[in-house]
Amino acid sequence: MSSLTEKDRPIVQLLLNTGTCPRCILRFCCVGSQTLYRRPYKDLMKDLKEFLKNNQEKEDMVCFDVVDPPCKRIRLEHTEEGPGDLNHNGALQQIPLANDENTAMENSAVKVCNVCLGILQDFCEADFVKKVCQKVNCADYQFTSFVFSVSLPPQLSVRERAAWLLIKQETGKLGLSLAKDDIVQLKEAYKWIIHPQLSEEDGKVLFEVSVVFAHPETDEECHFLATACPDCFKPAKNKQSVFTRMAVIKALEKIKEEDFLKHFPCPPSSPMNLCVALEIQCNNGAVFVAGRYNKYSRNLPQTPWIIDGERKLESSVEELISEHLMAEFKADSFNFSSSGREDVDVRTLGNGRPFAIELVNPRRIHFTAEEMKGLQQTINNSSDKIQVRDLQLVTREAIGRMKEGEEEKTKTYSALIWTDKAIQKEDIAFLDGIKELKLDQKTPLRVLHRRPLAVRCRIIHTMQSEYIDEHHFRLHLKTQAGTYIKEFVHGDFGRTKPNIGSLLNRTADILELDVESVDVDWPPTL
Repeated sequence: MSSLTEKDRPIVQLLLNTGTCPRCILRFCCVGSQTLYRRPYKDLMKDLKEFLKNNQEKEDMVCFDVVDPPCKRIRLEHTEEGPGDLNHNGALQQIPLANDENTAMENSAVKVCNVCLGILQDFCEADFVKKVCQKVNCADYQFTSFVFSVSLPPQLSVRERAAWLLIKQETGKLGLSLAKDDIVQLKEAYKWIIHPQLSEEDGKVLFEVSVVFAHPETDEECHFLATACPDCFKPAKNKQSVFTRMAVIKALEKIKEEDFLKHFPCPPSSPMNLCVALEIQCNNGAVFVAGRYNKYSRNLPQTPWIIDGERKLESSVEELISEHLMAEFKADSFNFSSSGREDVDVRTLGNGRPFAIELVNPRRIHFTAEEMKGLQQTINNSSDKIQVRDLQLVTREAIGRMKEGEEEKTKTYSALIWTDKAIQKEDIAFLDGIKELKLDQKTPLRVLHRRPLAVRCRIIHTMQSEYIDEHHFRLHLKTQAGTYIKEFVHGDFGRTKPNIGSLLNRTADILELDVESVDVDWPPTL
């Protein structure tokens, strides 16, 4: 419905008399014109009063262009009302409402709406929009697109139900009806009003501006529902209160009308105070950076090594890379992942190990290829323990390629092996001829505290021995990813069968291990 008609007259009169604001009245009259909601508050009030005074035989019409309602999580788009007003740094600029000079209202002159608790009153005006824009701009985010979201107090759903029941009762006497689902949702109306005052451009990284409202004065209005519908309100670890918006809506759908009317006044009472905007939150979508790293130290873990709250080593591969990315992207936090991992005393050589880092809520998101190259050089100059290559921005979806078929990939190693009994070159030559050797590896004792006990079948594709002296030789291996190389050498007290010790019929141990290649064709070579 795009306009007010004669059959809306009783609804307008009823709601005005009970302390409902003009925009909520439009919602209950099922008006779908976004432009109408954007009109100055005083003008809307004046128009509604004039509408009631008119007594024409023809339908009274208050017509405006109709815009199809957006989805509930609205993605803001350019509108015809004004040009895009986003500068190159992604800063929000305010676009004035039509007749902006008429929108300033004295708080004392406007009663707080008994349905929306002021959401569609003061919080739609230019001053509040300006406050939102200032919050975004002060946060110094770089973005090219955004969504606007709203978090409303759950008691608004209770008050809306009470207003609907009142209208239903009164219009029923006139032979009219109002379906609950036809009412324009408060969130939708609010976004329609805020929409043209903010602007955006298309882009890949999603920036979210959200406003969290509360109304402490009426916080307890939902509590009667917990008695009437206790199964709708169950404690959750991540929720401070059981009275969430969804729980309240669920209870309202379940409670009988007569039970609701026993516990809640219809019409809802007029509050003393407006809602408060608890928070204006800004959040950028995550940015993903990928590359390959080489690790040259035998005293550096891949991730922080902390046992019982005590740090064992001062740094890690993850930290040496991420600290520079965090600083440049100005992110809140990060998540590190890689194609496998090496032990603290194992080096990663060759073309390196693929890794990816998710940067959470970054302020800066735009980097040229040259800037990424410079960032790579900064990381490499900061430590002689690691080096990175092919550093680049990637998508979330692309990271999946790093994990695809991980156990089907191959890895190449170089192991320095010691034997208790003396060996000659011919004693180890037979290893070179072994192909596709199948192993049964029970979860190693050294990782049993963090891995489930299981027997895993792994394959040694090829081996190439290099004799050094009577007690030492180097073994080059190409294996299935996920093979425990150290255990393949010393046997792990018989938990890996066969092993180098059993093949040579003597005790063997590993002194050094290097990863020479991780055969994952990702990320793309630069």
